[in-house]
Amino acid sequence: MTTTADRRVGAAPEPDTLDPEERMGVDELRVLQLERLRWTLRHAYENVPHHRRAFDAAGVHPDDCRELADLARFPTTGKADLRDNYPFGMFAVPQEQVRRVHASSGTTGKPTVVGYTEKDIDTWATVMARSIRAAGGRTGDRLHNAYGYGLFTGGLGAHYGAEKLGCTVIPVSGGMTPRQVQLIADFRPRIIMVTPSYMLTVIDEFEKQGLDPRASSLEIGIFGAEPWTEQMRREVEDRLDIEAVDIYGLSEVMGPGVSQECVETKDGLHVWEDHFYPEVIDPLTGEVLPDGELGELVFTSLTKEAMPVVRYRTRDLTRLLPGTARPGMRRMEKVTGRTDDMIILRGVNLFPTQVEEVVLRTPGLSPHFRLVLTTRGRLDHLAVEVEARPDCPSERRDPAAREVERAVKDTVGTSVEVVVVAPESLPRSVGKLQRISDRRERTGA
Repeated sequence: MTTTADRRVGAAPEPDTLDPEERMGVDELRVLQLERLRWTLRHAYENVPHHRRAFDAAGVHPDDCRELADLARFPTTGKADLRDNYPFGMFAVPQEQVRRVHASSGTTGKPTVVGYTEKDIDTWATVMARSIRAAGGRTGDRLHNAYGYGLFTGGLGAHYGAEKLGCTVIPVSGGMTPRQVQLIADFRPRIIMVTPSYMLTVIDEFEKQGLDPRASSLEIGIFGAEPWTEQMRREVEDRLDIEAVDIYGLSEVMGPGVSQECVETKDGLHVWEDHFYPEVIDPLTGEVLPDGELGELVFTSLTKEAMPVVRYRTRDLTRLLPGTARPGMRRMEKVTGRTDDMIILRGVNLFPTQVEEVVLRTPGLSPHFRLVLTTRGRLDHLAVEVEARPDCPSERRDPAAREVERAVKDTVGTSVEVVVVAPESLPRSVGKLQRISDRRERTGA
């Protein structure tokens, strides 16, 4: 029977509700990982021509993996490899065993396609159920799912996991923001799953309708699909009166549910290492970095049948840390930057989340902003367009802009132009947020 204490936000789940793998010690988990890793390497080598060619070119064979450290000898896989084998060339099982196909948006080229067997879908539901429980969700909770349904993995991944945990799912998907608010008010869900940027749009809509977001039924927000900062967490928690926790995943590895922040600690995301083996590498040299050092996150699947991935380069920047709420499972630090989101402005590396931190601590400014890159003369120019909050007087806007300019210069080391615009004048996100508008002139052949 579920008690009030069980449902208290921030309380740790009882040990007997955890999966056996969540209770494993480090040594026991490493034995399981090596067994599953050796199976994955053989499965990929024997059934995926790309992996066979890549292993052979690197002079390695699955039998060469005798300990976990040997994985570093194997080649990495990138998004280009998936696109080169579009649509189904990375699949390792016959087509009749594939029960579902998902794909990326393909906004920068061919979409990356991923497939799932029946067992893969069950594994995905299992890690998602585990993630929702770690966030504070419990059997019987109503869950408002505002992740997009369709080829994007977010909606169905969250849906199947919530049902496996025993939640009542409200499959709203994204968009139609006034309707989102109406359904939250009428159906009274305890949990919401959505991108953090769209959560801000929903909160704004509450206030536009004259409703107090803090009076809603929501107690837990599980936010992912884009980098977000601690300042964003505080903004959402203060305005909505909920616990905001981070979830991580990517379609190429599985979908959402690869790692999850535990509500009782909120100190990084525990990687479900019984299914996904993490490494952090130097993004330039490819060298594996020791735990605790910042670099690019790389994942190898340990149990995927339809499309095993070997050392997939996520482009996300983080570091691996010891487990806390799940002591056997390492944590990954909250991702606040991606190598492909990095702007090199006059020789200085800048990430959108660095600007977000400054904007959110500047009085009078809202979390809604975008970065506009243009060319002035021979140099790149970056303008930050940020909305004023509705209660920000017009005479406050210019001083706020200058504050942001000074803070970015002091913390990042480069100059940007800041323009404070009227409330609700920038485009709103209903899915993954696109912070950067690149309008630079292109030269060359």
